Amino acid sequence: MPAMDILVVGGGPAGMALAAECARLGLDTGLLDPSPDRPWTATYGMWSQELPPDLPESVVSARAAGRVIALTEHRLGWEYAVLDVPALHRHLADRLTGVHISTGRAVGSPRPGVVALADGSELRAAVVVDAGGRARPLDPAGARRVPAEQTAYGLVVDEAVAAPFTEPGTALFMDWRADHGETGWPTFLYAVPLGGGQVLVEETSLARRPGLPLSALRSRLHARLARHGVPVPEGARSERVSFPLDQPRYRGAGALGFGAAAPLIHPATGFSVAASLRLAPRVATALATGLPAGPDAALAAARDIVWSRSARAIHRFRRIGLEALLQMPPADVPAFFETFFALPAEHRWTYLTARDDVRGTAVAMARLFRIADGRLRRHLVGAAVRRPVTTNASRR
Repeated sequence: MPAMDILVVGGGPAGMALAAECARLGLDTGLLDPSPDRPWTATYGMWSQELPPDLPESVVSARAAGRVIALTEHRLGWEYAVLDVPALHRHLADRLTGVHISTGRAVGSPRPGVVALADGSELRAAVVVDAGGRARPLDPAGARRVPAEQTAYGLVVDEAVAAPFTEPGTALFMDWRADHGETGWPTFLYAVPLGGGQVLVEETSLARRPGLPLSALRSRLHARLARHGVPVPEGARSERVSFPLDQPRYRGAGALGFGAAAPLIHPATGFSVAASLRLAPRVATALATGLPAGPDAALAAARDIVWSRSARAIHRFRRIGLEALLQMPPADVPAFFETFFALPAEHRWTYLTARDDVRGTAVAMARLFRIADGRLRRHLVGAAVRRPVTTNASRR
């Protein structure tokens, strides 16, 4: 195959969205994935205000008012949208008109513009994009330490089964109460409607280095259900989640990291799909505008969109918050979220969603510091000046 303008490696939501936008702008675009037609099994959600304007309503399977329980209950004032994942897949696949879709596993990039495949073949493009998720197949730099991971184990149940945890029309974003009956590393319940009378109830470890084992989360979820008199439904579909929150910014030579590979994952929530879908048109435009001046110019322009100076600063702020959580005694974590969700709505919104509002993020963090007690303040300051915690494995 002759060299293309753009080759996107990775056929998840981020890769598909970017490939579609590049093709729409007239770029000769390819998409490489080991199994391009594989179903997506994860549950994707975002705040309704983050939904891309061109995303059809049919892709949203449920909308619900967000609520949180830390030490007390908080109504967030924002609507949460859960996506119909098969519909999202079809929507993005339908936009790949003109994209050259190749089946294969990328194993590296021996030189700029070249992607080596596991079968020994190569694909070439002026600009290569690594949208391969946590694997980052084109980034030769391995992890420098044990990653901080978010892990979760969930079950899809009927609304009636989920009634003790969340009522119709609401999404329980976090419930930090230890209804599972265990001490040790803190976990929370995430319970969101999926549409069609079904609800995902998921025991989640927000961040731990390394991630809390899925077996422990499964045990806690079953115990939480039992405490509320809910038997584990026979044949219920399960969901298993595990991904890193603290991968370094993508530095693969001659390639652009996009989506979770960038990483666009918010370390306080684990969300990345909203940012990927909203950035895809801007990144594609930067690539199209820069290519006439050469691949290096196109790459530089796209990197400035993904990692602008503001985005880099906010990423640093968020990483400090992540380290504060990792260094906190487990018993202090619910109190931290009690303080965070006591912030005014505009500050919470900025910290959880903005990638380019440095001033707003700094104001939100300063306000959090002002209302925090002395114990929490010490955690926040310590996270900014101490070395990252090596492991939380001694605390279950």
